[in-house]
Amino acid sequence: MAILPPQKLFCFGWCCLTDRELGKLCPYYLFPEAGKKGIEEVFVAASTACYAEMALAEAVERLADLAFGALEITIHDGSPQLTPEFVTAELEKSIAICAHTSRMDVIAYDVIIAAEGETYYQQFEAICQLAKATKVISVTVPSAELGTPFNEEIERLRRMVKMGVKSGINISIRSQIGCLSENPDTVISLCDNVEGLGITLDPSHYICGPYDERSCEKLMKYVSHVRLRDSTEQDMQVRVGQGIIEYGRLVNQLSKVNYRRALCVHIDELPDIDHVGELRKMRLLLESLL
Repeated sequence: MAILPPQKLFCFGWCCLTDRELGKLCPYYLFPEAGKKGIEEVFVAASTACYAEMALAEAVERLADLAFGALEITIHDGSPQLTPEFVTAELEKSIAICAHTSRMDVIAYDVIIAAEGETYYQQFEAICQLAKATKVISVTVPSAELGTPFNEEIERLRRMVKMGVKSGINISIRSQIGCLSENPDTVISLCDNVEGLGITLDPSHYICGPYDERSCEKLMKYVSHVRLRDSTEQDMQVRVGQGIIEYGRLVNQLSKVNYRRALCVHIDELPDIDHVGELRKMRLLLESLL
């Protein structure tokens, strides 16, 4: 097995890393044989949440310019992109919008619905119809806030999963501090009690939350979507390479459960940070693992 000299530089064109620095982020760079045994069907995507303040068409164009080939679209109340209310009122127009995304394949929808009662489920049903029409099988929703009775959440999620199944959609709850899903054991209980429910794994919420990030490993068999940025225990998002997320280890864990979906980049714009450079760096890093 050949390992490069300790100080050899690896240049992306916009930054240079020593092989040791790259190896810390990407173990398969130093050990390429391991990469050949990886999850070859996994692909890299990006979320339109990376440009949350832009209109959808502009956000998609920016991500396409960065050479992402797959896309997660956010459907959030108050978003300048798509909202649940708009999808419900203008379903055909929403389908047309999501079917024309600058050569990028839409592979997931991330949904936040503020409406309550039956309006909530009506809007969710419309989003399931959108997903079916655009051949998207992954829809992510938040779990309930901390303090919500467990049985109440089970009932809500069972109804949503049942609606998703009718449209051939996989429903998953996102890892999220402040929600029931911040506790990996609760996630497991929810998934075990709601047949067909999955988890959209975002390791940052376990690194920064009250639970050890190593507890993510027991969630792997429930993972149906993955979102990534770099994080420390103090900061939800830091520059790529300055955090503690072990991407190679994560890919290996997902490989063991035959995960065959997206590694979705979700990096927010922050002051005084080259956002474009961070997105490009994360894409290249993740692609180097596959």
